[in-house]
Amino acid sequence: MAHEKQRLNYVLFLIAGAGLVNVARAMTLSFLAIKLQQTFGLGPAMIGMLLGIGPLVGAVVAPFAGSLSDKVGRKTVLTLTLLSMALAMVGMGVAETVIAFCIAQVVAAVAVAINEPVSRALMSDVCPEPLRLKYFSWRYMAINFGFAVGPLIGIAAGAASTTLFVIAGIVYALFALALYMLKVPVQLSEAEHASAPKISVLQSIKMAIRDPRLAFFVGGGTMLVAVYGQWSATLAPYLAGNIAGGVEIFAYIVSINGAVVLIGNPFARRFIERAGALNALVTGCLLFLVGELGFLASSGLWGLAISMVIFTIGEILVVPSEYMLVDGISNDRNRGSYFGAHSFSTVGNFVGPTFGGLMLGAFGGPGMFLLFAGFSIISAILFAIGTRMPPPKASVELAPAAASSGAVGPHLRGAYA
Repeated sequence: MAHEKQRLNYVLFLIAGAGLVNVARAMTLSFLAIKLQQTFGLGPAMIGMLLGIGPLVGAVVAPFAGSLSDKVGRKTVLTLTLLSMALAMVGMGVAETVIAFCIAQVVAAVAVAINEPVSRALMSDVCPEPLRLKYFSWRYMAINFGFAVGPLIGIAAGAASTTLFVIAGIVYALFALALYMLKVPVQLSEAEHASAPKISVLQSIKMAIRDPRLAFFVGGGTMLVAVYGQWSATLAPYLAGNIAGGVEIFAYIVSINGAVVLIGNPFARRFIERAGALNALVTGCLLFLVGELGFLASSGLWGLAISMVIFTIGEILVVPSEYMLVDGISNDRNRGSYFGAHSFSTVGNFVGPTFGGLMLGAFGGPGMFLLFAGFSIISAILFAIGTRMPPPKASVELAPAAASSGAVGPHLRGAYA
């Protein structure tokens, strides 16, 4: 009993840390475009290209970091990642040339990409399986709290100021220190370590990629991220150019999104528990579809606001459900590899604004919103197929648990209901 309480306290520490570092992240990284424009005088095209490089590099690096965490430990990788983020934040704050700033920004983007899958895997390692959905949901809410509060702090303190970047760096360094000093309250037993195969990081990545279920989850996740990951980057120019008072309406829409996430998260978790992860994710995809069509049909604040509520409910259903589906096909020895490989779906943060912007420019709102509606349907289909795919065949490379039916986990099995 005491050991389980210790584990839950550690999970709460990770959730609080996620909220804190995302406050630091949001109060600085939200204003990178402004800093590049005001400090270095760059134009929109160059700003977009420079800010897109980091996430692309991060999407490639994250699978290797996830697999490395299976070998050397999550805490080690996460601590080094947070320290790198701290140095990158300070570097961006004091950079006096575009090249120096961009190097620091790429390091920060890669660190963010690594932090997400490794921290999720660490939470799954520590959190008892029946409580994972609950605590994953809390973590998602803490992250959104950070993104709701962070920009307000950034504006109040002076958007893109050097002081904010230095403070953010200190926050990351302090969390890294706390993480390093606290002992992880659960780890593989000696027997499990002895039975685990001795394979390289590259081999473990190949094993994860060869899992057909994960391949479909990555494809579906990419489509999902393209829809919700950078929705403001495409909705803002559409509203500004096509709706009267669009800029003011967009500000209200952003507030509505944040409020629905914070208020609706507990209800979404209960729905996922009852319906199963797959059914909840498919429901979320259908709500994305309805929301996108609503944006297309709306010409004023009320229609857009209702559409955003529907869209955001879809978001709070798909995010924790997707985490649970990936967790359900992994085990203690390959969880870092699986979450790391799945993090490649963050390329959707590039796909969404790029193709959405192209469709908006070529065909207007109908082209863009119908594209995202199509992405939503494709994602639901890919996840549905993925959950019904068999696990990879057992081989000498696979740990016994990886090939067993127990590796599927109750969350994935419940998704068939």
